[in-house]
Amino acid sequence: MKLFPAFLTLILVSAISFETLAKPIATSSEKITPLLNGQTIPNVMTTLTSGEQVSLPSLIKNQKTVLFFYRGGWCPYCNTQMGQLKQLEPKLKAMGFKLIGISTDAPNDIEKSVNKMDLGYLLLSDFNSKVSQAFGLAFFASEKVTQRYVAKMNLTNPLQKNKQGEERLVLPAPAIYVFDSKGLVQFNYVNPNFKVRLHQDILLAAAKLVK
Repeated sequence: MKLFPAFLTLILVSAISFETLAKPIATSSEKITPLLNGQTIPNVMTTLTSGEQVSLPSLIKNQKTVLFFYRGGWCPYCNTQMGQLKQLEPKLKAMGFKLIGISTDAPNDIEKSVNKMDLGYLLLSDFNSKVSQAFGLAFFASEKVTQRYVAKMNLTNPLQKNKQGEERLVLPAPAIYVFDSKGLVQFNYVNPNFKVRLHQDILLAAAKLVK
């Protein structure tokens, strides 16, 4: 009988961990439930440009990190943001931060973005949207957007079925997270409107407050 409480605690912890990683894909960008300040970075797998699978926490390795989610190298707003973060990277490094970007692009498309923009920071592939889902950022695009993006952008991302059984493109709401060296969220900016991104000065101000 003495083992029962510990056994029950183990079940509860396991259930909580599973729930964290298994956040449902939102029906729209306005219905997402993103990771909040004070919460820990999910222990979820992501993919390097080489195709190697690695855990996201292992890439941070007790280092302060700015992690941003973008839709893909096909998105002009995302490319503008990546260019701005490239200019900001030396200042973030001087404060002890690592800069990492994640999108649903395939590893080979990620590598194209790195080479095209001559990026010095790490970009990761979330081709199946598991990372953005763990962060509560994944949502189903509308039928119209799915058809337009797949046709005009030549996207090869796997379509996923919503509750109605309709195959839709899954995208991440653009977001920026600032983690401390323990992997705790100290600041986050999430905006369902993909055309609006966080101003560089605000990101720097938030980063300066992280010890």
